[in-house]
Formats: sequence, C-alpha cells, structure tokens
Amino acid sequence: YIISKLFILGLIMYFLFQPRNPNSPPCVSSWIPWFGAAFQFGKAPLEFLEQARIKHGPVFTVYILGNRLTFVAETEDALELLRTKEADFDEAVMQAIQRTVSISKESFHRNRSRIFKLIVRQLSPSNLHQFSETLWDEFHEHVDHLGKEGTEDLNELVRFVMFPTIMKTLFGKSFGPTNKSRTEEFERHFQNFDDEFEFGSQMPEFFLRKWSKSKTWLLTEFERIVTDIKKEGQLISRTALQAALDAADTAARTTATAIVMRRASWLHSAGAFWTLAFILSHPSIYKNIMEEIVSVYGKAGNKIEVFEDDLRKLPSIKQCILEALRLTSPGVIMRKAMKPIKVQNFVIPPGDLLLVSPYWMHRNPKYFPEPEIFKPVSCFFCLHFLRLLC
Repeated sequence: YIISKLFILGLIMYFLFQPRNPNSPPCVSSWIPWFGAAFQFGKAPLEFLEQARIKHGPVFTVYILGNRLTFVAETEDALELLRTKEADFDEAVMQAIQRTVSISKESFHRNRSRIFKLIVRQLSPSNLHQFSETLWDEFHEHVDHLGKEGTEDLNELVRFVMFPTIMKTLFGKSFGPTNKSRTEEFERHFQNFDDEFEFGSQMPEFFLRKWSKSKTWLLTEFERIVTDIKKEGQLISRTALQAALDAADTAARTTATAIVMRRASWLHSAGAFWTLAFILSHPSIYKNIMEEIVSVYGKAGNKIEVFEDDLRKLPSIKQCILEALRLTSPGVIMRKAMKPIKVQNFVIPPGDLLLVSPYWMHRNPKYFPEPEIFKPVSCFFCLHFLRLLC
C-alpha cells in the first residue's frame, strides 16, 4: 500500500517537475498525470489556444491525454511543416483511426494511400459526367417531395435532400438502411458517433459508454451493408464505394472504409451548406452565379450533364466554394514529427503531434484583408493550402 502511494506521488512529481529541454517550445500542462490540460482545453478549445498563443508566442506545446501537441501559429511556418517529409500525416491519424473504426495498424498503412488515390481518381473533374444522370434523377426525386411553394430550412434541405442524393449517387442505393425505423436508429447512432468522435479518437472507450455502444452498432450495421452490396451485384456500377472496397484487403477494412467514407461525406455536406448560405446572403453574388449557370446550361428545367470544360466556365461558383471553405475551415490539422524539426528558435522532438490551424491561417490579414468578410475573389492562397493537404 505504501509503495503504491509512493509510486503515484513519484509519478505526479515527475509530470510536475520533469526538466524541459531549453530548445523545446514552452509547454502548457497541469498537475494531473496523463490528462494534462485536457479539461481546460475541452471547455473552450479555440479560446484556450488563443490565450496560450498570446502568452507563449506562435510555437507552443500542450500536454493532453498522454500526447504532446505542438501548435505552430505562423502561416509561413505552418506551410513549411505541411511540406516537410519529416512530419507524417498517416502516423498522426493512425491511432485515431484504430480507436474509432477498429482497424489494425498494418491494414491502415497497407490500404490508406491506395484507397485515397482511387477515390480521388473516381471523383476527378474529368469523371463527373458519369454521375450527372443519376444525380439529376435522385435530386429531383427528393425535391418533388418538397412541393412547388413554401419555404424550407437550408440545413434541412442539405441534410434530407442534397446529402441523400450525393450518397446514393456516389455509393449506391444500398449504402444505408432501407426502412424508416431502421433509418431513424441509424441516424441516432451515427449522431452519437459523430458528436464524440474527437474524444473517442483519443480516450479509452471505458470513459465513453454511449459513444462506444453506437460505434459497435455502426460497425455491425456497416458490415451488413457491405455484405448486402456484394450479394446484390451492385458493384458492377463502379461507384466510388466500389473502388474503395476493391482496394481494401479484409472484411474489417471494407467495413472501416465504409464508415470513414460516410463520415467524410457528412462533414463535406457542411461545405455545401455554408456555400449556399453565403451565396443566398449576398443577392449580387447570387445574381451573378445564376447568370453564369444560365449562360452555360440554359434556363432551369433542362436536364444537364456536367463536364470538366463546363465547370471552367463557372468561376464564380469555384470562388464561392473556396471562400466558404476559408471562413469555415477546421480548427486544426495534424502531422507527427518523425525526426527533430526546427521551427523558429525551437526544436520539436520526434513523437510530437504537430498541429497547424487553418482557422488562424485563413484569417491572417496579410493574405486576407478584412478576413471575416465573405469576399469570393480568386483565392490563390486558399487553393494552394488545400493542395498541400492533399
């Protein structure tokens, strides 16, 4: 008993008073072992990070849940980190993927890059025409239920009209539950899974009983969905899901791939929502976009096919999408330091998770005058940043 107490006391003393390398960035932690600054960070992440940046400067480390998270706030330094081969994306997200969709480290490394390249190829601008007819039919099927008059909440429109349309077009009609009661149960579990995804990616499931239950339910449900798709022979259509499932080498990997693609699609639907919201909030921009669309495709009601050459004639839409992404960009993106990395006057040790903030970078007045205002001009910096992420 006494030895146990001494061990715990020694552990606390180690975390409180362990010597800091003078070349390492300043570190924000607390007296609580392992948890570190998790509680302060969890209450208001952006406010916490902004206060840390003001106090410690543009490079600082936060100790949270057994991980050293080193934040790099200056735009030029952040872009350099995204370019360097000494900071690895796969290693940064591997643990989160393991915990959230129960996939092994070996399978993740073997499949991630291959699946990503296949999906990018499937959804390249030159291939968009193959989705046009299905997209048109599915969208009109959902829109017909709205009626010809009245108003509709934009969030509900994206969630229940645009999102299901895209899902069926890209992944096939079997990619989801088929009856109403099952759909409601699916959405409830998926909402639980999504709401606490960030916590589930870092914390043991013991602390997240509700999230763990929904994760287990979804893994079972997606296993059934993938099996049904294969049995029906629907894969002949070569949907984006088909490309991913073909690349995955195990049943567990195909199930994990399906869940990840579903969540990624859900997150990207927020981009559609905000793009539409900004456009509709600016009548002159809306008018300009509608004129461009009519000049390329004619008046409303005509069935259209989307080709890459047509998209080049619609620059205003691309500019609005980029500007919406700039204003609603995520708080942070991660890499993992594989070797010592020098940033300004500091040396970041191997093993640190490196975090750069698109939210901060996209509000840098050096690159974006009046950064809080929606101004859909040619956003070269934003486009360059998105290319670095890919």
